[in-house]
Amino acid sequence: MASHRKSRPVGTRVAGIRTPALATAALTSVALLSQSANAAPADDRPSLEEVEKKVDDLYRQAESATDNYNAAKEKTATQRKQVDTLLDDVARRTEKLNEAREELGSFAAAQYRTGAGASGTATFLLADNPQDYFDQTQLMGRLTNRQKGAVDDYVSEQSATMKKRQEASQSLQTLTETQSDLKTAKATVQKKLTDAREMLSELTAQEKARLAAIEKRKQEEAARKAAELAQQQAAAEEAAQEATAPQESTSTPTDSSYATKAAKALAFARAQIGKPYVWGATGPDSYDCSGLTQAAWKAAGVDLPRVTYDQVNAGTTVSLADAQPGDLVFFYDDISHVGLYIGNGMMIHAPRPGAYVREESIYYDGESAIHSVVRPA
Repeated sequence: MASHRKSRPVGTRVAGIRTPALATAALTSVALLSQSANAAPADDRPSLEEVEKKVDDLYRQAESATDNYNAAKEKTATQRKQVDTLLDDVARRTEKLNEAREELGSFAAAQYRTGAGASGTATFLLADNPQDYFDQTQLMGRLTNRQKGAVDDYVSEQSATMKKRQEASQSLQTLTETQSDLKTAKATVQKKLTDAREMLSELTAQEKARLAAIEKRKQEEAARKAAELAQQQAAAEEAAQEATAPQESTSTPTDSSYATKAAKALAFARAQIGKPYVWGATGPDSYDCSGLTQAAWKAAGVDLPRVTYDQVNAGTTVSLADAQPGDLVFFYDDISHVGLYIGNGMMIHAPRPGAYVREESIYYDGESAIHSVVRPA
């Protein structure tokens, strides 16, 4: 006899218990969702190398924005002086214009008092004697000529004053725009630095230790490259001395003069080691990169422009192999960093926010980061 019991749906045994197929599917979905939830943070979290690169990029962008800030600040100072000069000039011209206006008024009053508007016959009849008439006519003639000159002076001064007022107004407008650029550059620097600090603050202690290890390896590699350059330069210098040994007395005064100035610049730079990097700073308590090189060479009697992309044009470009102490070493395609070469592949520079003026290999960010070498004097 056939059984009337309904067949049970096929399920899956979990710990000895048969579970319905629907429950099994639900458990599978929960498991997958749980795995996805657990995996998501790991997938979204950047690797330590990516964090390092991002932080370095942010510091570089901040330094580039600092140059823009420095340029706008320098431009603002120049424009403010121009505006002040123009406003002073307008004030002087306005005073002269008022004097000319008063002179015209005095002529008009004199005409009224002397009856200059009356006819010659009437004046003759009113005169006490003929001599008085002729004296009066001569006087009025002189007054008329002076009046014409005063009118010409007044018109000329009025035109010049209006022109200066327009120049002052335009300069004020330009100054306002430059001040806006200055504010934007400042905000950009602050934003980049804040982003970099936030990324670093999110690292765990273990990640920070790994990051320090990566940085140490980079510094060791940079030191190795610097030693190689020092050996190459020493060999080249020795070969040059051997080739010119009989003519040592004919060394050019230019080389001697440069070495003297470079020594002064380097002595100044060494005295700043340990002072903090502060964007936009030119000393004496803190510096940014171009502020340091500008101050160092100023101590040697050489005036350099304020920003890196102007300093790079303030001298003669030389090859890295021919770099001498005192030369400026520029970095990156946007020329956003500069250091003072001290020889043996090393330089003194103000690295970045949060760091201090220090000696470091010119290969601190890899050989490809070096843009050019410039001899400023």
